[in-house]
Amino acid sequence: MHSNDAQMLVLTVLADGPLHGYAINTAIEDLTGRRLGPGSLYGALARLEARELIEAADAGGEAAERHRTMRITTTGRDQLRAELQQMARISAAGLRALGPGPA
Repeated sequence: MHSNDAQMLVLTVLADGPLHGYAINTAIEDLTGRRLGPGSLYGALARLEARELIEAADAGGEAAERHRTMRITTTGRDQLRAELQQMARISAAGLRALGPGPA
C-alpha cells in the first residue's frame, strides 16, 4: 500500500473521532478488510502529525506511540474533504468511461 493511501485511511477513520494506534488499525481493517503493517501505520501517523493534519488528543506526558490517542485537526478535515471530492470525481469519470457493467 502506498504511504498516501495509508495516510488517507488514517484521516478517514479519525474523521469519526479520536482513536489510539491499535483502534485506528482496527477501524481501517473494518473499512478495507486489511490491516496496515506497523511501519505503514506509525509512519503515516508521524507524517500526518508533522504536517499538522492530526494531533494528540490526550494531554500529558509522552506516552508510547501506540497508546497515544490521535484526532484529526481542522486542517486535516479540510484536506481529507478535498481529497475525497477529487477521488469521487475521478471515480465517476472512470465508471462513466467503463460504461454499464455486466447484467
